[in-house]
Amino acid sequence: MEPIRTLRSRTVVLTASDIDTDQIIPARFLTTTTREGLGKHLFADWRYGPDGAPRADFVLNQPQAHGCSILVAGANFGCGSSREHAPWALTDFGLRAVISTQFADIFRNNALKNGLLPVVVDADTHRWLLEHPGEPLSIDLELSSLTLPNGTTVRFPLEPFARYCLLNGVDELGFLLGREAEIAAYEARRGLA
Repeated sequence: MEPIRTLRSRTVVLTASDIDTDQIIPARFLTTTTREGLGKHLFADWRYGPDGAPRADFVLNQPQAHGCSILVAGANFGCGSSREHAPWALTDFGLRAVISTQFADIFRNNALKNGLLPVVVDADTHRWLLEHPGEPLSIDLELSSLTLPNGTTVRFPLEPFARYCLLNGVDELGFLLGREAEIAAYEARRGLA
């Protein structure tokens, strides 16, 4: 995983609420156990027509979405079934953060474990973001803050362990492997080795 310290990007906006994991990555694409290549299937049923051609009216297919790493979405993003492939598809597409007023718990946990930052903001900030697609934002992970173009700074909640992992580009297993010498020393002291 790439560490996240500061994200600076324009936003791409999906105003819909209750976007579920099957809309994020349809079940027919869950045949892989690797993260690579899922970005091309992100929102597949919305991005492509029945003939497989990109739909020009879908926001991720529009030129202004190119290069954006921050998605602003409606409330209750990531609801539905538990699907680790959803954050994999979002990050493989190039997104590093999703901003909403609410995330489904399982999606939020999967996102944090897979290098995708779910940012929860208040209703007023969210409304402004939905109404101003493409605006440049800055997210400072160390401060857990989001800075709007006018300089307004909004804090967001983030657990310390999740922040540590994202800042250092490690998942839970990577964190434990980084402590292998300490674990071995503890086991030796306890007679467990």
